[in-house]
Amino acid sequence: MARYRGLTLRIFGTQAPVMGPGKAELVTLIGRTGSISAAARAMGMSYRRAWQLVDALNASFRKPVVVTEVGGRHGGGAQVTAYGRRLVERYRAMEGKASAAIAADLATFTRHVRQPAPKGRGTK
Repeated sequence: MARYRGLTLRIFGTQAPVMGPGKAELVTLIGRTGSISAAARAMGMSYRRAWQLVDALNASFRKPVVVTEVGGRHGGGAQVTAYGRRLVERYRAMEGKASAAIAADLATFTRHVRQPAPKGRGTK
């Protein structure tokens, strides 16, 4: 039987999502790598898109989530602020609570999902 992760949690502001799984992953990877471009590469996204998401994050919250340093001889970098780390931790906690709350319903629901045919059998 296929295994399902659960739900996707997106928190909306007045006009757009302010946090969701993609933004949370981007912030996490920026924190690990110290680089927006390295985080973007790890996610298979363009540097431009990653910058747009960082700008959107910083515009959505009362304090900066990610701060950047201009390049120079040793290149620039990016750093997740303590505030940004707390936001992602809080988001992950809410995601876990929401998933736990629907776990039984999700198990029941997924029994109705058609399973893929085994590979290499039945078709020419």
